[in-house]
Amino acid sequence: MEDIIRQILVGIGEDPAREGLIKTPERVDRAMRYLTRGYRQSLEEVVNGALFEAESDDMVIVHDIEFFSLCEHHMLPFFGKCHVGYIPQKKIIGVSKVGRIVDMFARRLQIQERLTRQISQALMTTLDAEGVGVVIEAQHLCMQMRGVEKQHSVMTTSSMLGSFRSSAATRNEFTRLIGA
Repeated sequence: MEDIIRQILVGIGEDPAREGLIKTPERVDRAMRYLTRGYRQSLEEVVNGALFEAESDDMVIVHDIEFFSLCEHHMLPFFGKCHVGYIPQKKIIGVSKVGRIVDMFARRLQIQERLTRQISQALMTTLDAEGVGVVIEAQHLCMQMRGVEKQHSVMTTSSMLGSFRSSAATRNEFTRLIGA
């Protein structure tokens, strides 16, 4: 990747031999590998067996999970907060694993709509939950730095599965508790 970054620097009119840019290809290579590390992770690795017997069937919510991703159209960042809720049937998941699942999917080239759905489906499958709800609120630099340049725009997406989709009361409880 470093050779490609050097070519990009030349292509935009820079000198990759300039003092401040000499190590830039190496730094960008490391940064891109970090920002896209989700491709090298699996759901099984991330969960790592942190599933436990559910003692109740009450709603579980983890909200305000910050995330950073890169849009697949411009490879510019989008970032925000992810809110996750589920109703367990037999299993609950370690709370830190919810954040790790969000990160695993966010650390790939993404669109927000797909990211939201991937998180909800992963939790539904892993937990065999009665229902899962995911809401993401994000700002997209591809919309703020270029194109329409709308600085205060926020995109909201949701994915409701199982009882979160079929029951208005469940969906309303979730959205009320996350402040949406």
